[in-house]
Amino acid sequence: MCKRKVAVVGAGNVGATTTLRIAESGLANVVLVDIVEGLAKGKALDIWQAAPVQKHDCMVTGTSDYKETEGSDIIVMTGGIARRPGMSRDDLVQTNFQVVKSCVEEWMKYCPDATVIMVTNPLDVMAYTAYKVSGLPKEKVVGMAGILDTARFRAFIAMELNVSVENITAFVLGGHGDDMVPLIRFTNVAGIPLTEFLTKDKIEDIVARTRNGGAEIVKFLQTGSAYYAPAAAVYEMVEAILLDRNKVVPCSAYLNGEYGQNDVFAGVPVKLGAKGIREIIKIKLTEDEQKEFDLSASHVKEVINTLKF
Repeated sequence: MCKRKVAVVGAGNVGATTTLRIAESGLANVVLVDIVEGLAKGKALDIWQAAPVQKHDCMVTGTSDYKETEGSDIIVMTGGIARRPGMSRDDLVQTNFQVVKSCVEEWMKYCPDATVIMVTNPLDVMAYTAYKVSGLPKEKVVGMAGILDTARFRAFIAMELNVSVENITAFVLGGHGDDMVPLIRFTNVAGIPLTEFLTKDKIEDIVARTRNGGAEIVKFLQTGSAYYAPAAAVYEMVEAILLDRNKVVPCSAYLNGEYGQNDVFAGVPVKLGAKGIREIIKIKLTEDEQKEFDLSASHVKEVINTLKF
């Protein structure tokens, strides 16, 4: 039987898919929480009824009562409104700020020591919100976006080159928005620099598609946003934390002098293990990379400054 426990807040597509991935992996029991009466209970029951087929004993329960999250090792926050065509992530900020603030205040009554993984958009701003409202140590609040953005970047490169995604090594830094910063000089195909395979123009096209990756899916779906890839990214983080893997991945972290930034969340390489961020990995950026990173972080700060805590 599973001994660890994860609470997933928000029973929409991202939350439900995340719950499914965690349970079927055998990592932890999952409590799915949603304010809509019956939504989390119905989806959780459906997922649990698949357990005999999937051969796992991790219990999945649904609730609208935060008391049932008590004892959770991790809180995954997916609740809030999703983007629709024509909307930017920042368009969601005031509504989702209130959603995140109220949810944090509720779960802190029962899970004051849990590590928080933020998924709600605009992600870096909402991670900052959770950090400020919860009063948790900065290493215990982490945003999901870097893994997702990097996965999209790797997927597009693999499509272009017709190679396995496993051959692609890359990471994307900065805010989870239109000015995220894929680092080309650290991107390779089985150890061979990407620039040996693609022209500068083609690489720039892939970078642009990566920055627009979420909007591209929103445009197709019309009434929702991405959830399979975000859930996969969350799962990688949950696994790294629960199994104390000290895995180096790009995540949104609170910066206090690192990369020349203060009092802001932005995507950077981190070592992820038990209790969250073990270490922020510092790499020396080129002058152009630093300018891009600073610009991305400044946009996150602009949105943060519109909030009233």
